[in-house]
Amino acid sequence: MSASPASKPRQQITLQVQRSEWLSQHMVRVILGGEGFDAFNDNGFTDRYVKIHFLHPDVEYQEPVDVFALREVLPRDQWPVTRTYTVRWIDDAAGELAIDFVVHGDEGLAGPWAAAAKPGDRLIFSGPGGAYRPKPEADWYLFAGDESALPAIAAAIESLPSDAVGQAFIEVGGESDIQPIDSPTGLRVDWLSRNGAAAGTSTVLIDAVAASNWPEGEVDAFVHGEREYMKALRDVLFKQRGLRRDQVSLSGYWANGRTEDRFQAEKREDIGKIL
Repeated sequence: MSASPASKPRQQITLQVQRSEWLSQHMVRVILGGEGFDAFNDNGFTDRYVKIHFLHPDVEYQEPVDVFALREVLPRDQWPVTRTYTVRWIDDAAGELAIDFVVHGDEGLAGPWAAAAKPGDRLIFSGPGGAYRPKPEADWYLFAGDESALPAIAAAIESLPSDAVGQAFIEVGGESDIQPIDSPTGLRVDWLSRNGAAAGTSTVLIDAVAASNWPEGEVDAFVHGEREYMKALRDVLFKQRGLRRDQVSLSGYWANGRTEDRFQAEKREDIGKIL
């Protein structure tokens, strides 16, 4: 299907792995660069995300690969598989950007790829999208999420001025998943451990946000992560705290028990709606 005249053209960007580094037990950062870097247009959002297009290893694709053109000539089961990830940081001077991946052994597609990534490996993606940047007029900031939202939360925190105040609640599997964030001294970061429980099965994040003592003044909230967590936190933010919609960025990044493809499809169904 061709894009309508009013649609923005989708831009494919191809970069190469420069290096990788483990940030914690279950998160690896992949730094990408190469000739395609200049095609990446930073949109200024701290939750900027890209759609990564993973090629099927058993399909022979015509080079140079055009992931959107492939949809016109190949059956659907041979289309590249798409996964959504936040760009953690961009270094224009070095011509590099970083994407952080949660890794749980051989589970999933993107995590195992990132764990095994080596210099020279190709990564094809499109974007970026995004919708959030911290509001400079806010009196304080609230961040809450699980590992899936950690890169976007950390990017937002590190974009704040040194005198910013607030609190962040970040759920992780355990102490080995804690990583440093360059945060203002007035912003408290609470790491909430599931103590080995599976992601998406705990209430520690919801309980912590619901029980927290909120400062006075206008809050700017960024609350992202597992879908059912977000539904529960929606009630905390809007019913318990009485926030306005324009004060809150609230979104589900994934859903427990769902593949990403099913999760994306459910966004069009009642079960997938958060706001």
